[in-house]
Amino acid sequence: MTLLEIMKHRRSVRKYTGEKIDEDKLQQILAAALLAPSGRAARPWEFVVVKDREMLDRLSISREHGAEMLAGADCAVVVFGDENKTDVWTEDCCNAMAHMYLMASALGVGCCWIQGRLRKTADGAMTEDYIRGLLDVPSHYRLEAIMSLGIPAEQPQPYELDQLPWEKIHKETF
Repeated sequence: MTLLEIMKHRRSVRKYTGEKIDEDKLQQILAAALLAPSGRAARPWEFVVVKDREMLDRLSISREHGAEMLAGADCAVVVFGDENKTDVWTEDCCNAMAHMYLMASALGVGCCWIQGRLRKTADGAMTEDYIRGLLDVPSHYRLEAIMSLGIPAEQPQPYELDQLPWEKIHKETF
């Protein structure tokens, strides 16, 4: 499958079968994250892989809404950036997230990007502080997002290229 075909099939998956992800596939997804480009090769990211069922349940309430799928996921990858390494840690972490997203899709693993940075829990606490406490994260690491991973419960139809919002593309000038 070409990269464009993988991208056409990439969808956010919020419902999982409960089956375990093959460890080899998880390692490939993590390798893809580590291969992501970063400004000046700073690689400011750190990844916390969570498989513990109780911890996944606790992570599923880390946002006011939008993280519930973690309760049904096989695992999660929590992505942090070292703000002392570079001022573009957010962009670099997003590159790593995008690489994981594409690799998971290529391997038939469902995933969903759960934004954590600047989000709040249902009781008004900052998501970052909540997760920092759960995972014992040093203070100079900042939360970017969580990637839920699991075997998809359903397969949505791929995107069709002719249905893309081509009006968003401007040539020469806006």
